[in-house]
Amino acid sequence: MQTELWQQLLAIYGSPLYVYDADRLWQTLHQIPAQVPYRPTTFCFAVVTNGNLALLQLVRRAGWHIHANTPGDIYLALKAGFAPHQIVYSGSNLSVVDMQQILAWGVTTFNLDSVAQVQQLCELAQGIPQLKLGLRLHEPAIIGESRIGVQPPEFPQAVAIARKHDRQIQGLHFYRGTGTNATKAFTTVIDQLIGIGRTLPDWQYLDFGGGFGYPYRHSKVEFDWQTFGDAITKALTGTGIHLILEPGRNVIAGCGILLTTVVAVKYQGEKQIVGVDTTIANFTAPSVYGDYREIIPLQDRAEKVLTDVCGNTTYSRDYLGKNLSLPPLQIGDKLAILDVGAYGYAMASHFLHRPKPAEVVIKGKDHCLVRSREDYSVLLSHQQNMEKIYEMY
Repeated sequence: MQTELWQQLLAIYGSPLYVYDADRLWQTLHQIPAQVPYRPTTFCFAVVTNGNLALLQLVRRAGWHIHANTPGDIYLALKAGFAPHQIVYSGSNLSVVDMQQILAWGVTTFNLDSVAQVQQLCELAQGIPQLKLGLRLHEPAIIGESRIGVQPPEFPQAVAIARKHDRQIQGLHFYRGTGTNATKAFTTVIDQLIGIGRTLPDWQYLDFGGGFGYPYRHSKVEFDWQTFGDAITKALTGTGIHLILEPGRNVIAGCGILLTTVVAVKYQGEKQIVGVDTTIANFTAPSVYGDYREIIPLQDRAEKVLTDVCGNTTYSRDYLGKNLSLPPLQIGDKLAILDVGAYGYAMASHFLHRPKPAEVVIKGKDHCLVRSREDYSVLLSHQQNMEKIYEMY
């Protein structure tokens, strides 16, 4: 039983605990490419969703490349063993220092967010050959309201700047938005994207992603990779365009769980209020990526009561789950918060000064610690000159 293994892991590594299922991740890394037959296609993992080096090494072994949104994403990818040419940068608002660092690391593919960033990169990259430049698309008719991207009427200006520096704008990057499960939201815009791409005189690649969703409510519809794969293959076959596909959270959300222990139980009327030893700060920020995750008890009891699961801070919105149907719980019982592989630990913070949990990877019944549990000393990291400030008063 999986719950028995989870109990064992808690006994060995402590609570709360992140657990990643390597077999499930490996399966997904192979299933998605199998359903998108178009070639040439490069499949890229979004480091922003999960930056654990052990998982990134598994991604690399599966033959995927990397999609990076920040210099930090690139740094982690390089540390995981990816070559610079295997990394596609698609971000926004890089400073000169950021651009210089990324160029120094040897990254060669940039999807840029503004004409100004095209100008800046071309100036900084003088003498560096073989850069691939793309534009992140801003087209409200396709993506809705967004701060991201370059508008098609600005394309000629970007192309002119690139050519002035003996460069080409070769790529078009399409970002649908955060977490969309509706397959039609992607398939219905393919022809429009190809039409926009063809306005770039040196167009060579279409970078599609992210924004592919994941059904956190398991009863909801899943994104249909087979339908999308057939549609994108039909549309691009014969064009010679290189497809870059970045499925985002869809790859890794389901392989992660957060195990936690009940530390307090009380009732408000008929509702059970359960306090646990973790906090909303230890996984996805609800305001950014939604507040629903399925929570299951590791104890098998038939009776169910209306339950709120609450974190161990005084933050009034520290709810890990609201209005759930769970059995009556006791101090020491264990819960599993599902589907936290994406934007879980990656978005954890020290809000209200709680150290972060440990991370473990499992393969079958085998398990391995891949990140140690923080202790309170992490709260002092990089702090200095306390005595000097005190003496000033």
